Order: sequence, then C-alpha cells, then structure tokens
Amino acid sequence: MLRTLMTGLALAASTTALAEPARFSRFTYEGRSVERATPGPDQYRNPILSGYYPDPSVTRVGDDYYLVLSSFAHYPGLPIFHSKDLVSWTQIANAISRPEQLDFTGRRVSEAVFAPDISYHDGTFYIVNTCVACKGNFVITAKDPKGPWSDPIWLPFEGIDPSIYWEGDRAYIVNNRAPNEPPRYDGHRAIWVQEYDWRAGKMVGESTQLINGGVDISKKPVWIEGPHIFRKDGWYYLTAAEGGTSVNHSQVAFRSKSLRGPFTPWSGNPILTQRDLPNDRPDAVSAAGHAKLVQTQNGDWWATFLAVRPYGDDYYNIGRETFLLPVTWKDGWPTILPAGQRVPFVATRPKLPRQPAPKLPTSGDFGYVDEFDGNALAMQWIGVRTPKAPVYRVAGGELLIDGGAPIGDLNGVPGFVGRRQQHHVATMGTTVVFAPQRDGDRAGLAAMQNDENYLFFGVTRLDGKRVVALYTRNKGAEELVATAPIAGTAPVTLTIRADRGTMAFDFASGGARRTLKTDVDVRFLSTKVAGGFVGTVVGPYVWQAK
Repeated sequence: MLRTLMTGLALAASTTALAEPARFSRFTYEGRSVERATPGPDQYRNPILSGYYPDPSVTRVGDDYYLVLSSFAHYPGLPIFHSKDLVSWTQIANAISRPEQLDFTGRRVSEAVFAPDISYHDGTFYIVNTCVACKGNFVITAKDPKGPWSDPIWLPFEGIDPSIYWEGDRAYIVNNRAPNEPPRYDGHRAIWVQEYDWRAGKMVGESTQLINGGVDISKKPVWIEGPHIFRKDGWYYLTAAEGGTSVNHSQVAFRSKSLRGPFTPWSGNPILTQRDLPNDRPDAVSAAGHAKLVQTQNGDWWATFLAVRPYGDDYYNIGRETFLLPVTWKDGWPTILPAGQRVPFVATRPKLPRQPAPKLPTSGDFGYVDEFDGNALAMQWIGVRTPKAPVYRVAGGELLIDGGAPIGDLNGVPGFVGRRQQHHVATMGTTVVFAPQRDGDRAGLAAMQNDENYLFFGVTRLDGKRVVALYTRNKGAEELVATAPIAGTAPVTLTIRADRGTMAFDFASGGARRTLKTDVDVRFLSTKVAGGFVGTVVGPYVWQAK
C-alpha cells in the first residue's frame, strides 16, 4: 500500500486533556461511481481526480505534468499531483505543510486559499495564490515540487485568482480585481495584468486592465476570474472563467497582439460550458469551467477544468472535481467542448507514453485501506484550520487523538482528520477504542462539509451511559438522531454507507454488526444546502465536553 508521509498535520489541543486518547485503527474506503462508463484500452475516465479537488492548474516541465488544487481552510493545503500522461496522477506534496506558512485561525472552511496557479521558470516552481480573508495574494516557491515550499511573499494588489505568465526572463501576474470604474452590477469584476520582479519578489510598473466585466459587458457578465495568459502563433490568448462557479459556470477566450491589449473576445464564446443543456439530463456533469490549457511535448493541447456530478437537482456532496479534455483549434481560436455537447465520462487518451495506474487511484471505482502503519499520516489526510499544537499521533498501527476544539469553533482547530469522500456511493469505516469520562465526550467518525453542516457518528456518553450515537447539524443546533447502548469498553467498529443524498450507519461492539439508522437525508452536506466551495471530508473526530 502506498504510504507517503505528510509533514505538518497537527491539530490544536483543548485546555483539558482526556485521561486516555481515543484510539482509531484501520480506516477503510470503498467507492463506486453512479454513472456507468468503462474506458477502452486507448481511453481514460473523467473525472481524472474524483471528489473535492477543484480549481485545477496544470503546467508541464519537460515530460512531466503537475497539478495544484484549491483546499480553502483545510490543512495541510494546496495538494500537488504529478503525471507523465495527464491521466494517471499521484499526489506528491501539500504546498502548505507548515503552520508558520499561513494562519487560518478564524477562517471559515470555504475561505483561505482559493484557486492556485503553478508554473516553472529557471529551475524554480512558483505557486501564486490568494488567501481570502487572510492577507491577500502571495507567491511561494520551491526547487522541487515535492517541497519544501517557501513562506509566502505577499503581493500588494487586491482581488483573487492570480496566475503568472512567463515571457523570456520576465514575469507578469494576471488576476481578477475590481474594475476601473464604479461597479455597474453585482459580480462586475475585471482582469488586470502587472509585471512581477521574480528576483526581488515584488510588483513593478503599471497595472493595466485587460477585460472589463467579461465577454460582453452590456449583458452584465458576472465573476470574470481564474485568468491565464499564454502565447501562440503571434497572439496572446487570455482564457478565464465567467458566470460564477455554479450552474452558469463557463470558460471564455480572448486574444490580442499585445500583452496589454486590447483583447478581443471570440465570437463563439464560451469555449466550455454545460449551462445550456437540459436540467433533467441523466448522469449530468455541470458547472464546468475554470480551465487551464497546456501544450504537450508533442504539440497537442489539453485542458484541465473543474465540474461537478450532481445526483439530482444540483445536489452533490463530494464537491467540485477535476476533468480533462483535448483542445481543438480552428481559425486561431481554441475550443474545449463545442456548444451543446456534454462533458464525456470516457475519452481518447492523450498521445503520451502510457503510465502504470497509480497505487492510490484517483478516478473511477476504487477503494483503499489505511492501516495507520507508519509514524505519520499519509498526505491525503487533512484537518481544519492551521494547527498550533499536536493532539494526534500515529503509533503501533493506531491513530491516537486526544481532542481539540469542537467543530464550529472558528478560532479553534477540531480534533479531526479526514479524507475526501470521492464517490456519491461509498462505504467508509474505522474501529475506535474510547471510554468517555463525562456526558458529551465523543469519539468516532465525522462527515464534515463545513463548521455548520456536519454529522457525527460514534461513541459518546449520555445520562452516564456509554452509547453509540448519531448527531447531525444543518446550520442550526445539533440534532440527536439516534442512539443505541454499548456495554463495557470494547472497541466499536463504525461504518457509514453513503448513497447519493442518504446515508446509513452501522456499528459492531463485541458481537454482530447492527444498523443504528438508515435512509438519513444528508443533503445538508451538499454544496446547494451548505454553500461554499468544498466537498465532504470524512474521518476520525474526538471532542471532550467542557
């Protein structure tokens, strides 16, 4: 089993330590795709990264491809993947892996690090990014994409979604900022460019507004963002997302003979969207956009982009995912997907040397088992907000968690580590040993979308008795859904069975497996209900009542 060490994941301790930590063993995951799609020998499967891996930025260095993704207030953050063929991806790092790099204290789950961009120049990798509600835009660098990545260099401009365009030995940062006029409507934004002195780590020269509003400002386009610039055949191309990141999401293209414009939009825009397709189409892919184009060493063009797979009426619990499609060129303009066509689940592979399937799959039906058999967690495990002191350790095939702040305390870090739910149909489980000392103490599995939308399933104490319980929270107060008594201090095996918008909860303690509750409506874990930009993260959670 792949065991890659993750540095820096630690969670803030509570003021009162548990007499004994909760002990978790053997986390299991098994996921199945809802849509039926089987790639042929020369095909690949979309999405290429299943589950909560949004805002993909891809770059090529020689024969190697690298992806960086958004992670918001989860820590460690900014996961980085590597591939040789654009299809088989392996996570190699988290660029934010030290508490001193960024402080997410007080940040809601869908704040913090948005839409990173990765590039390479003169032996150094660059990630330029925004920490929303933190200190704004920044650059981090590394000689090796596996890290370590530097502390941030903070940049003095407002807005979001910066990316770097390299021209020779000069760098230019393009990003979403306020327009150079009073906003005409809600969501009226603009795209600007300014030179970046990469040796000195500072912005230089004037800023130039390139796009005001979007393709056609008379139609009040909203949220022009995620811009990228590249050059081809004497033209500067600017591609950007437009329409917001929900069902009206799209990708649009502009071009100019000059880096500072004027940029002309393509008459056939958008170059990618799913917003004009019937809402009742089966096995839908929606919200497609936020693309970045990359040229292979063979001269072909491809695009990574985000999209979602709703299980019905725009409900999806697993977040925004990363897809891949070829780019075609006609009359000097790129197209990712012609108007009216659906994003395919199966497509022809890039003409690149085929690589072995990754040890930890990222696409299609797959499962894994984490035996906690090292001395640190694998890099796929994430917590919430930046740690200040450790409350977990891995030893003897167990994950030990003492506790932390309760989920919902924005100024604290919960005693929670989880992994992304990557399929709408999934089974997740672990075994916990825990003796609650007082009413309210709890240890088990949390399925968390944000600090106000989550559930807890595990061991607690109610009225002096040890029980297994299910709590849910949908923005209001926690609700106790079901309980069952468990005798003694025997280990308890917990299993969550997710099926689109419902979950079932099974447990076993000293005997046969029993079902605590079935058909629990968990649409409150969907983006449509919970809001924000993330997906559901599931894993061990411990809290000690005060």
